[in-house]
Amino acid sequence: MSPDGNLGQVLLFNIPDMKLVTADKIYPDELYDAQLVGASHGWGLFSDRTNRSALISDYLNPYASKSKPKMIHLPFFTPMYSGQTEVVCNVAMSSPPPDQDDDHEDWVVGIKFLGRQLSLCRPRHDLRWTNILTPFESWEVSKLMYSKKDQRFYLLAPGGNYLCSWDLNFKEDKKPKFHELVLHNLPNMPRSLWKQLDSYGREDHWVESPSGESFLVKWFCEYSPENTSNWCKSPIVMVFREEETKDGRKNMRYTDDIGDLCIFISKGEDFCVKASSCPGLQPNSISLHGRLFAILNLTKRTMGCYEYPQGIPKRIPYLPYWLPPFSP
Repeated sequence: MSPDGNLGQVLLFNIPDMKLVTADKIYPDELYDAQLVGASHGWGLFSDRTNRSALISDYLNPYASKSKPKMIHLPFFTPMYSGQTEVVCNVAMSSPPPDQDDDHEDWVVGIKFLGRQLSLCRPRHDLRWTNILTPFESWEVSKLMYSKKDQRFYLLAPGGNYLCSWDLNFKEDKKPKFHELVLHNLPNMPRSLWKQLDSYGREDHWVESPSGESFLVKWFCEYSPENTSNWCKSPIVMVFREEETKDGRKNMRYTDDIGDLCIFISKGEDFCVKASSCPGLQPNSISLHGRLFAILNLTKRTMGCYEYPQGIPKRIPYLPYWLPPFSP
């Protein structure tokens, strides 16, 4: 931010050319005391913990207005009797925010907080959040996502063996729909390696492709302290593709071929894009950003673990987020 406090910079890492892109922006007064706590469809969720206010903004979009980014104020957070609203796991939206005069668009924002609270609202219609008590505790890696194909919000249960979901007709007392995830065709690995994976950190992610295919991504990783010679160790990633759903059970088959797709996993809502739609992206790959910064090529079975590019601040003010490709 500039000395007068008005001009700031948005720093974006462009994957195709591995370069840092800088966009000068006027820093809005509404964001001065707010913190970026989530991202979905390229929009950021900013929250002020002191007064529980929140808003959605396109400030991170390099092609958005440099002086007047769009700001959509959300209802104030209201914690449930057994919940809290200070720590946000992530945000998921049914779509990017529609135009102001488009009242027919059924745009829904969902926020998963640390613990059991899930909050949903239609920002253009609701004056308050609909708070739902999920059937299980969620920790920092618990990720809410929206399925455009099914028109449902999905949340993986701890362990990654069950998936619960809510449709757009959400109510506080409405029970979620449960789906058991049955894994097939597990990769052929030595028993010692399977046992070793039990000691690794693991994250489970549910992702949907532009065509409506669903994938379960299991990310295992062992870490050493940063700034040591081997701090970035190769993660083990397993991808399972949904084959069919029957009697509430989703059959998931292991695959090392997701075709012309690139999956992006970070602190934001996970997403998937066609590699051919964005020159420079690697097909059949997974881009990880969080505990480490790496791109896995499933075809070549290789991993590129990258250092942060030159020019990045020593202290990153925001949590790491992948953002979908932008266009003017």
